[in-house]
Amino acid sequence: MQQTTKEIIVTLTEKAASKAKLLLEKENKQGYGLRVGIAAGGCSSYIYEIGFEKAPKENDMVVEEKGVRLFINPQSVSFIRGSTVDYIDSLTNAGFKIS
Repeated sequence: MQQTTKEIIVTLTEKAASKAKLLLEKENKQGYGLRVGIAAGGCSSYIYEIGFEKAPKENDMVVEEKGVRLFINPQSVSFIRGSTVDYIDSLTNAGFKIS
């Protein structure tokens, strides 16, 4: 069962929200959301995961931030609570970044 919450778990910058909306429109993925979470990265560490998905999975928290739906699995909530998602676009790197 998915959970919708008004709690601010993750904040999107204006730049990240605009880029997410632009990419979803460009890729014709209306109604999709942005999955934000963590995964085991080997050697007892974690890595951030971020990508577009059509729908939340069972038990996901669904948060709406600046017009973008965010899907967060319950295991990731405590790790990413208070984080900010930004979009970086430089000469050497472009993409979403979680701080």
